[in-house]
Amino acid sequence: MTELVVRRLLIDLDQPFARHWHGGDAFRTAYFNALSMSFPVGEQFFIDAVRNGFKALPAEQQPRFQGEMQGFVGQEATHRRIHGLFNGHLQRQGYVNHWQERARGRIERVMKLEARHQLAATAAYEHFTAILAEYILSRPQLLDGVEPRLQAMWSWHAAEESEHKSTAFDLYLALGGDQRWRERWFRNATTFFLVDSMRQTLNNLWHDGHLFKWRTWASGVRFLFGRDGLLRANFGPWRRYFRSDFHPAQQHSERSAQWLAEHAGQYAVVSRPGAAEPAQAA
Repeated sequence: MTELVVRRLLIDLDQPFARHWHGGDAFRTAYFNALSMSFPVGEQFFIDAVRNGFKALPAEQQPRFQGEMQGFVGQEATHRRIHGLFNGHLQRQGYVNHWQERARGRIERVMKLEARHQLAATAAYEHFTAILAEYILSRPQLLDGVEPRLQAMWSWHAAEESEHKSTAFDLYLALGGDQRWRERWFRNATTFFLVDSMRQTLNNLWHDGHLFKWRTWASGVRFLFGRDGLLRANFGPWRRYFRSDFHPAQQHSERSAQWLAEHAGQYAVVSRPGAAEPAQAA
């Protein structure tokens, strides 16, 4: 199993940041803001699903997952807190988080299902975050022009998403989850993620007064569909989820380990594998 270290990011998010904090680019700022808006509610769902999946395991299997489950919960709870602080600044800038409210309704319905389905949905979204994490870590130039504390926030989040990308997937398999439902939930997640991320991005641009500017969409097309654009570059990793022999560990995490090793001064270790489970609001 994966050894997951819980870390506290040593950055100051009390101070506000520029409206177009992503190097002055309105589209990239709006898109990354949209992602952040989804994280607190999404990560709480992931925490609840993994906990429920762990509890549903036969007692003899629980020790195998105990440490990883605790590390997963600790990492996701810390991400939730950091992005809650970031989103607080967005709210003060006048942005409205529509994605969060739509997601809450869907999450309530999923949480009424058995633990296997909760985990299948979580594993699907975790694949999206793992893809995005690798995209960010492999292209440091993507954060050019971003102030250092926000560069650290996005890179640290990406590094930890790469670390725990297998947790929900492995729990799903341990509970007897099959490929048919895994693929079905991934198709659902794909639809919701693509639609919700673009709807919130458009809402952000509308509020910002940049929705109908040519420069905004020139940047958006390059970012999403360019030769190395987000959607174009990640179609292959997305498609691999449908392979019968797929496992998240097939996507290597060397860049995650490298970033964490090179930036050890930007975080403090809160707990290591085998320690007591961190508080949910860590």
